[in-house]
Amino acid sequence: LRPQEWPSVLTGAEGRAIAPQLDVRETDKAFVIEAELPGVDDKDVSVTFTNGVLSVKGEKKSEHEEKNDNYYVSERSYGRFERAIRLPDSVDESKIEAHIDKGVLKITAAKRSGAASAERKIEIKKA
Repeated sequence: LRPQEWPSVLTGAEGRAIAPQLDVRETDKAFVIEAELPGVDDKDVSVTFTNGVLSVKGEKKSEHEEKNDNYYVSERSYGRFERAIRLPDSVDESKIEAHIDKGVLKITAAKRSGAASAERKIEIKKA
């Protein structure tokens, strides 16, 4: 896919497509999702969980103004983003928490008790 076609893209005022960084890892008790959202305020981000899909939506707004005797600089950038990932059925949807700190959104989706995935080796037979 070309960057314009990515479903989880931040498109800024400059028309460039920027996909926020996303890390997903599994522990014994939960799935942990971290998204890098530098410069994004917590009031500009929403996290939802619907039918097994975790969605992170938001908007980045940035303004910079500098005045001096010899010059004046005014810069603005903005853009919206949305990321969605399907989580396994073992997630307890009533135990999903989200925190944002220093530009990193951390979502912890606890697993249902007894949902530990047992690994089973599958025998490969010759045809």
